[in-house]
Amino acid sequence: MTNQNNKKQSKKKQSKFGPKQGLNIPPILHWALIILLAYLAFQFFMPNQQAGTDISYTQLKQAIQEGRVEQVTFNGDQVTGLYTGDEPENERRFHTVIPPYRDESLNTLLEQNNVTVKAKSTRTSTWDTLLVTVLPFLLILGLFVYLGYRARRQAGGLMSIGKSKAKMFSKEQSQTTFDDVAGYEEQKQALQETIRFLQRPEEFQRLSAKVPKGVLLIGPPGTGKTLVARAVAGEADVPFFHLSGSDFMEMLVGVGASRVRDLFSKAKKNSPSIVFLDELDSIGQRRGGVRVGGGHDEREQTLNQLLSEMDGFEPTEGVIVMAATNRPDVLDEALLRPGRFDRRIQMDLPNMNERHAILKVHTKKVPLDDDVNLENLAKSTPGQSGADLENLANEAAITAVKDEADVVNKRHFQIARDKIMMGMKRTSLILSEDEKERIAIHESGHALVAELQDETDPVEKVTIIPRGKSLGATQQLPEDERHNYSQTYLEQRIAVMMGGRAAEKLVFDEITTGAENDLVQATKIARKMVSNWGMSEKIGNIAFRQQDGEVRQRWIQSEQYSQHLAELIDDEARKILERCFEKAYNILTEYRDGLENLAHQLLEKEVIQSDELREILQGELVEEQSKTPQAAEN
Repeated sequence: MTNQNNKKQSKKKQSKFGPKQGLNIPPILHWALIILLAYLAFQFFMPNQQAGTDISYTQLKQAIQEGRVEQVTFNGDQVTGLYTGDEPENERRFHTVIPPYRDESLNTLLEQNNVTVKAKSTRTSTWDTLLVTVLPFLLILGLFVYLGYRARRQAGGLMSIGKSKAKMFSKEQSQTTFDDVAGYEEQKQALQETIRFLQRPEEFQRLSAKVPKGVLLIGPPGTGKTLVARAVAGEADVPFFHLSGSDFMEMLVGVGASRVRDLFSKAKKNSPSIVFLDELDSIGQRRGGVRVGGGHDEREQTLNQLLSEMDGFEPTEGVIVMAATNRPDVLDEALLRPGRFDRRIQMDLPNMNERHAILKVHTKKVPLDDDVNLENLAKSTPGQSGADLENLANEAAITAVKDEADVVNKRHFQIARDKIMMGMKRTSLILSEDEKERIAIHESGHALVAELQDETDPVEKVTIIPRGKSLGATQQLPEDERHNYSQTYLEQRIAVMMGGRAAEKLVFDEITTGAENDLVQATKIARKMVSNWGMSEKIGNIAFRQQDGEVRQRWIQSEQYSQHLAELIDDEARKILERCFEKAYNILTEYRDGLENLAHQLLEKEVIQSDELREILQGELVEEQSKTPQAAEN
């Protein structure tokens, strides 16, 4: 209840601390102004149309002499009147204009024929004068002022183009704390000193200790770098300025540097505070030389200003700069030296326990069925980030809504996981029986090779239902978290990838295009084994490639080895692939009956779970083992 009350209070104070909103004129007022202007234009600029029959002045005098006129009304040079008779008034009305000279005979005729004479004043009142002259001017002036305001609001105005676009979250708005960040206990502990400095800087000043001015959060997308930065601001109870690196860049030269100055000026005025720069690599790439994506002088000016502002910080200013990136390899070295972003915190993908804690956070408000085990779900989602797990919980809830269920059960999570990992079901794709049989043999080859090797990850599911870009899939889930891979494990993993093509070659004596992605992944691993990890006897213990994540382009960096050595690397990688293919082919040849039986089961069920798969393979293994002694006795 306390958190909800705090959130309500923060919403009430949002108008006070949040960015000022511009004038919001309702659309109905726009239409009212347009209609009023149109009415005035029609009323005062269009000719005055009088009702009745138009006659000449001569016809008027003649009708008066004949006694056919009952009444006339003078309004300046305009004369309206009524003929005598019993017809309706609208049919008897006439209109004419008197000449500019004075005609005394007209008055005589009117008196002699007893015509009723009326007159209207040609003088206008003060309000009519204002309405005619002042009001249209004010309306037009107001319209131009409003249109100018809208243009300034949309364009930002030339005078404000150098202002920072940072979103400021006040103390009352920073409700995120470390309780909202599941896992990452070591990272939270490393950030405690930053929080303590923002809360009690005098403790550090007493011993002349300097807290790092910059904290760089490094990790893959979706690992919660922005969430952690906001949690630091919430724990320290200080204002939080959030800005993306791309927000500094504009077409005009010097805008980025101006925005950097304005950003740090605002942060100093609200100190102690936190400045958070998301996607730092967009402005922090290496200066000079040829850069990935091309050079950009404006980006370099922005980076220079950022470095200058961080150097200008005094220890008593109480401003901490936090930044996030998933490409630390492209950052300029000046950003990473002591005194700037010298504190770097790694935000890796969560392990199993952290995934379990993250799922608890994201399913806190989701009604779960009793068959949902979050711990098992965490084990079945290796390599997924916090954002992926949040999406998993949301997709499961959406699936439950489609089923009109009151709670989210285990099946909903399985459907959501398959949708995220393998893509949507392609129900519109119609496969022939021959294609289905080839796909079933292909996937059975993957599953059989995976189950009949010692160090491979267990098979979780085999399916021949088309999803995403694949026509079938074999899911493997590791039993334990792996951080170091042996050569045996890598070769067995390549053998599993080759199992599909080996099964096609064994059964149909022909290969298809279905192994395209398998070959791409297997080749990538084989080349890394040779050139990165020193797993080739001919090449030896030497690495020719830079580490993963570092940028390496042919036009930036020359080759680090000769053409002969490049051919040798290719040859060694090819040998690994051929050796693994032969291993998979031999396993499938020995257990061909099990391969065909599994493929037959797949054609019938389309999906085989891990328990069913092991039952099928267990029976085949017993048969093979029973055949072996008999053959030996004979």
